Amino acid sequence: MIDQTPNQTPRSRRPYKGLSFNRMIPNIITLLALCAGMSAIRFSFEGRWEFAAFSIVAAAILDTLDGRVARFLKGASKFGAELDSLSDFISFGVAPGIMLYLWALQDSGRFGWILALVFAACMALRLARFNTLMDDPDAPPWKANFFTGTPAPAGAGLALLPMILSFLIGDDLVRRPEVVTVVLILTSTLLVSRVPTFSFKRLKVPGPWVMPTLVLFVVLLAASFSAPWATLTGVLVIYIVSMPFSIRKHATLTKAWLALHPEQTVAKSTDTDNQ
Repeated sequence: MIDQTPNQTPRSRRPYKGLSFNRMIPNIITLLALCAGMSAIRFSFEGRWEFAAFSIVAAAILDTLDGRVARFLKGASKFGAELDSLSDFISFGVAPGIMLYLWALQDSGRFGWILALVFAACMALRLARFNTLMDDPDAPPWKANFFTGTPAPAGAGLALLPMILSFLIGDDLVRRPEVVTVVLILTSTLLVSRVPTFSFKRLKVPGPWVMPTLVLFVVLLAASFSAPWATLTGVLVIYIVSMPFSIRKHATLTKAWLALHPEQTVAKSTDTDNQ
């Protein structure tokens, strides 16, 4: 008897069309930042502290570029956002913690290692909170001009400030466990705090200030090549000084926003009660 059942063919699958190279560029930059962070760890084990610090600076520059390149090339994706967070954790959480432990905290034994672990954990919590709040639909538009707590690259820079200062003034004053301990505790606190800090991602330069800003950028770039550690120290000090101004600006905007949207006051108090 001949089987009349029609031949069954496997369900056809739509062939994978691939991904354009332009959309891959932001992820490539993120991976380069990750490699820079890993290289900082290697240089630390070799005692090449300036190369290690340069690697963290390179990771921070690449981290600044990848998001902007993704938006410019329309290559932003959830995959890229997750990869960026993992890269930030390695480059700005794990690498600085290991660097400072090997540089100044190794003789402190378990206490020094605990400090490194706490810093890395606070960086992970800061990145997780950032990913959670990034797509908050109820946030007012001006919230995009502020970070909640210190961002990851700035946190790494502040934690490494004693090491950077040692390149300028020597090890005697700053390569001490007590100094690094205080800096790590303060920086870890800032990472997980709710202190509003300025975000310059959407900063718009007024017309009359465009040329002076370009000149200032050229001066800063020239200073970075001629005196990199002094320039980086100055940038970090300016960032620290800007915090009281960001807190005051955020409080002013929050007060004005709540005056225009009184229902948000009730919602805010309810959230506080539930915490």
